[in-house]
Amino acid sequence: MNDFSRRQAGSIPVGRADMAVDAGLRSFMLGVYNKMALGLVISGALAYVSATVEPIRNVVLAPPLVYAVMFGPLVLLLISMFTMKNPSPTGANLLYWSIVALMGTGLGVTVMIYGGQPGGMMDIAKAFFITAAAFGALSMWGYTTKKDISGWGSFLIMGMFGMIIAGLVNFGVAAFTGQPIAGFSFIFSIIGVLLFSAITAWETQQLKYMYYQVAGDARGMAVATTYGALSLYITFINLFQFILSLISSRD
Repeated sequence: MNDFSRRQAGSIPVGRADMAVDAGLRSFMLGVYNKMALGLVISGALAYVSATVEPIRNVVLAPPLVYAVMFGPLVLLLISMFTMKNPSPTGANLLYWSIVALMGTGLGVTVMIYGGQPGGMMDIAKAFFITAAAFGALSMWGYTTKKDISGWGSFLIMGMFGMIIAGLVNFGVAAFTGQPIAGFSFIFSIIGVLLFSAITAWETQQLKYMYYQVAGDARGMAVATTYGALSLYITFINLFQFILSLISSRD
């Protein structure tokens, strides 16, 4: 996976600033979006089942399996970074669908928390459609813009680390004082929406560049499609959760 990631982050193809009209690129991106959409459908079904079917909920959302559901995706991503240096299509698919299954099941907790509140299911539905509209618009902009936004990458990574540190600080404060930092959740959610909105556009443009680096290589294209779907899927889920948090806090 390391070699493949470096290939994605490589130099921009010279003379290909306007790539929106390329038929091969459109076909590649359609494959990425279709795979991502299927992952979201499966995640939604798993979230609903894990939250509403009591025998399943009592198994997968209770210790010890709940810890595998919560931390499994991160563990899989970290393991893949060190072990999948030259991933095969089968390995990439196994990673993708495993993460989809775990994150979809874990979303059952979100359904339980928000769905149990008055108007909670409506909030979930509104958050999903807002996320879908925003994600679609941002991804389209990332796909069609002639502006090179590759330089955003380092700032977005710094933003991610900043959010992680801030979250840990808030957790520590809550653990010692019994109360989280005042207004932290609302501000954290706003920053999260802005950050993952930018990530959506940036990732889409990086996928365009990736296509031109692996075009003609059937194996590389298959892996790129799966990893592209994985990156956009994770971004969509995070954006959805931050938007849902904002809608819920507003209500």
